[in-house]
Amino acid sequence: MADKRVDISWTTYARELGVNLRRIRTERGLSQERVAHLAGIAGFTYQKFEKGESRPGTPMNPQLLTLLSLCQVLEVALVDLLPDFDPELENVSH
Repeated sequence: MADKRVDISWTTYARELGVNLRRIRTERGLSQERVAHLAGIAGFTYQKFEKGESRPGTPMNPQLLTLLSLCQVLEVALVDLLPDFDPELENVSH
């Protein structure tokens, strides 16, 4: 039987993605700066990602290339990085 997946806000989804990034990074024993450098993004950007933000009060929405780079650095599959629920996308700015 499949796990129950719940629609929830994009802000909550982004925040949970940040929690997953932080958890996996600490499990790997890496600093935020090291992950950012290896993924080719600014340290400040990565710090915001772990908070689930891109700018204060704005949920992150990273490019696929950035997510895949982070997955390679953290040695994790994309599916393992993403939260285990479906976000509500109706009111999300693209």
